[in-house]
Amino acid sequence: MNWRRHEFGHGTRGNRWSLIVWVSALAIVVSIALSVVPGSESVTGASTTLASVVHHATSPSVAVPDGTPLLSEPSGEAPPGPTAMTGYKRTYVNDFTGTKVPSDWNVYAGAPGSGDPGSQWAANHVVVSGGLLQLNTWQDPAFGGKWVTGGVCQCGLTSTYGAYFVRSRVTGAGPTQVELLWPTTGWPPEIDFNETDGSTGFSMATLHFDSNNDQVHSTINADMSQWHTWGVIWTATSVSYTLDGKVWAEVDVPAEVPHQPMTLDIQQQTWCDVAPNPNSPSSCPTTPQSTLVDWVAEYSAVDTSTTTTTTTTAAPTTLAPTSAFTVRPFAANSASLSPKLKSQIADLANQIVSSSDSKVVLTGYSDSASSEATSLAVSRARALTVAKYLKRLLTDRHVNGVKIATAGKGSAKPVASNATPLGRAKNRRVVVTLN
Repeated sequence: MNWRRHEFGHGTRGNRWSLIVWVSALAIVVSIALSVVPGSESVTGASTTLASVVHHATSPSVAVPDGTPLLSEPSGEAPPGPTAMTGYKRTYVNDFTGTKVPSDWNVYAGAPGSGDPGSQWAANHVVVSGGLLQLNTWQDPAFGGKWVTGGVCQCGLTSTYGAYFVRSRVTGAGPTQVELLWPTTGWPPEIDFNETDGSTGFSMATLHFDSNNDQVHSTINADMSQWHTWGVIWTATSVSYTLDGKVWAEVDVPAEVPHQPMTLDIQQQTWCDVAPNPNSPSSCPTTPQSTLVDWVAEYSAVDTSTTTTTTTTAAPTTLAPTSAFTVRPFAANSASLSPKLKSQIADLANQIVSSSDSKVVLTGYSDSASSEATSLAVSRARALTVAKYLKRLLTDRHVNGVKIATAGKGSAKPVASNATPLGRAKNRRVVVTLN
């Protein structure tokens, strides 16, 4: 993949957000021109790689879900059933039948630090309507006429291994659409299982791994304007990419397979301020375009020895006095760390070292001065910023093996009145639980 996300307040692979944002970790991504084999849509694909060879699988070891034919669905198919995968159970499904973004998804807002300074995400570019999740790209007057895009992350739900299926299409060329798995802490790894690179004629899968950001790429010809079910089956030994119920490519080198919790993200991005990718004739839109998602379905292996799932939003609601620690106050609508906040995190690191704690849960909160979506994004950003700085301090102290989980709760559970400046300041915080 040629760009993208990510860590709040960073500058290597760029700040996924520059101000009020949900964030993840930062990365440097090398632009690689992929050679796409001409021809009609197929499941044979073509691949180029860094580091290893992609195998094009023809006989997957488990049945691969596609969907259940249903004319009332926008895409003509309903989500696959709970037992559609042998040896797996369905753990999550969303058909986007409401009028709001589901509460278990977060909406992107802000500027990605991807090497394209013109890119911009905004919450109002994400809409749920007509049974679809819509990520909409248009020239937004609110941002000086920039081509602004939409994106979402299932950032409250993390899994280690599993199978993810997304039924989607694009309305036209221009914005790059990506469906991917992103790590909750640290980067790489990253698994992109459907990336258009601004095109409507092919998709690309990319596995990022190791500290050098080595990558394994594969491409497949497909009409991206038509409905397809894209998927990835991630196990302890392989990563398999699926299209419409068939595995079309596979990476089976265990050393390249991720082994840490990740989340599902779906996003668009434009590349209007950089040179066009030679394989993407429309790396910047010329007309409004959308990514449409009919449904998402996720499965976990029945054998729990190889599959773990945790909900990061389920931070303890009652904190033991001896294990709670609060980092505050953050500035309004900000996740930046002041010297005072850094000092508090340093004290937290010292406490972890002295008590030999092995798990840290960071839950971000905001005041109620902003919208619900903004409050949730800011609270999540605060937790992730604290996690990043804490991890650096622990590394400096040669402390390894501490697991750090993050969550954002928005303006929920205020500890002081939001009617006063002092009360709002107390509510702009990250609550820490140690185990």
